Amino acid sequence: MSHDPAKPPPPATPEPLPPPPTEAVARFAPEILSRLFEYGEQLAGAGVIRGLIGPREVPRLWDRHLLNCAALAEAIGEKETVADIGTGAGLPGLVLALVRSDLRVILVEPLERRCVFLQEMIRLFKLAPRVEVRRGKAHLVKPANADVVTSRAVAALDTLAGWSFPHLKIGGRLLALKGDRADAELAAAKTALAKWGADAEAEVITCGNDWLPQPIKVVRAPRRK
Repeated sequence: MSHDPAKPPPPATPEPLPPPPTEAVARFAPEILSRLFEYGEQLAGAGVIRGLIGPREVPRLWDRHLLNCAALAEAIGEKETVADIGTGAGLPGLVLALVRSDLRVILVEPLERRCVFLQEMIRLFKLAPRVEVRRGKAHLVKPANADVVTSRAVAALDTLAGWSFPHLKIGGRLLALKGDRADAELAAAKTALAKWGADAEAEVITCGNDWLPQPIKVVRAPRRK
């Protein structure tokens, strides 16, 4: 029987998650690496089937997603509260919670199906109560009063500033993963950042310098007022 073109095709069998690369094995304790691998398997399986990530992302889950997000932990202090804006399937917020058991993490996400997945991951890894989900758009949910607000592939930095800074306590900081666009976006967003109370010393930093083949670029913007 031919497939009805009016209906979406049935999901393909998910591709298995590749084994951890050598830099991950060298970097993380076995129990942390085990959690990252199990989370990666969830993304490669349920995440693909439920449309949370694309199937083409599975072969590069480690280098493009899991390890890049884990490297951001280097810029976060001990026992800080992190709000991850537009976390999606938990990148980087859930990864940070898995590699840093001292952090409190608030996952902010508007889409219900993603929030359902996040709640499943919180139960799977027994992360409650230090990890919670707040469903809604960042500018509408309860302010997090966080030490750090993170984001990854959410919006241009000038827009992101308006969504992120209301969730920061005074003296906290925005950490936005921006890749090769980091310097250009920071230059273009100086006025918007100042409007929302960012310190003039906003800068681009790199994380993973001593262990990632390609360190990540992050816009770091402290809130002064």
